Amino acid sequence: MASALMDCLVSKGIVNSPASISCSDVWEQARANASAKGYYASQSNTEISQRVTDALILAVKPNIVEEACKDIASVPGEALVISIAAGIPLEKLEMWLPGRRVVRVMPNTPCVVGEAASGFSLGKNANEKDGDVVKSIFGSVGIALEVDESNLDAVTGLSGSGPAYVFQFIEALSDAGVRVGLPRSVATQLAAQTVKGAAEMVLQTGKHPGSLKDGVASPGGTTIAGIHALEEGGFRASTISAVVAATKRSMQLGGVSSEDIAHKHGL
Repeated sequence: MASALMDCLVSKGIVNSPASISCSDVWEQARANASAKGYYASQSNTEISQRVTDALILAVKPNIVEEACKDIASVPGEALVISIAAGIPLEKLEMWLPGRRVVRVMPNTPCVVGEAASGFSLGKNANEKDGDVVKSIFGSVGIALEVDESNLDAVTGLSGSGPAYVFQFIEALSDAGVRVGLPRSVATQLAAQTVKGAAEMVLQTGKHPGSLKDGVASPGGTTIAGIHALEEGGFRASTISAVVAATKRSMQLGGVSSEDIAHKHGL
């Protein structure tokens, strides 16, 4: 995720050159790969915290966020801290980074191809300009929408886990194509492009997906017959259930009890 962000920041002209970006990693090969692209790479979080004056991105596993925050907090600085660690609330980040401006972001894996869907929430010390910085950074790899932190678990359940649901749908479409006689390579390419094209129509037209669906489904035609079959299989209900299940799991990983999830959130 971090490598994809860095590469897009350069390719989209958000930063002047790779040399404008500094990064740290404990893995020697990762540092070598970054250095080969022109980024400044170090093994020390503290050194990077000293070098960076605008924005520090915490692109680490949740279990080492506290340790990384301690490294950052050990160095006086004004850089905005942006965490993409799942399940770590702003309250904890701000406790580990006293007085610092903090933003929490939930991106997803299409970041690696510049098509991420990210949700972000500002900490109590962050300001509107910090939100603009986040939009600039994560907008370089897709879209970034501000939400209340209480909704970040829902973002995780929808767009964070969503690519896996879409991959399954593409695989199912491809299997169906093979079932009706198409070669696998043709079926998979047609399925993936169909999903991509349909998604672009939603984004570019701004029309409700149901309206676009109605534009394809002519009376008594092939599409409405297929839609009927999907509904008989519980297509929409299963999709909604998947997002709800992933949202609940995200809450649980963040320390919310099952009782609170049921009582406070109705899930």
